[in-house]
Amino acid sequence: MKITHVAIWTEQLERLKDFYVRYFKATAGEKYVNPDKGFASYFMTFQGETTLELMSSTNLHARAEDKSVYVVGLAHLAFGLEDEKAVDEQIRRLQQDGYALISAPRRTGDGYYESAVLDPDGNIIEITC
Repeated sequence: MKITHVAIWTEQLERLKDFYVRYFKATAGEKYVNPDKGFASYFMTFQGETTLELMSSTNLHARAEDKSVYVVGLAHLAFGLEDEKAVDEQIRRLQQDGYALISAPRRTGDGYYESAVLDPDGNIIEITC
């Protein structure tokens, strides 16, 4: 058994698709639209077999804005890069383009080098090596 994909709801489907294409080299599949249900989605493919589904609906509800509070549900998405230099460069690029840094690059207690930013919808994105 394996996980086939993870899905994220968004109010701005095209904006979020463009973010993952630009910063994480995702390839967007064909846009799926179901007008009867007010639903649209893209399957985003990353290196290897990793797939993320971005979904939008006319019936979405807002969530808590405070990222310092742990809530039930998706905690973060993590992207692995080849080394610390690549992590630092990616974080620098995201910050220069206005994305909020929520955790500066650091070595974790379990040996990872990581940093975290918020994507356009406020999802926590870890960048690690």
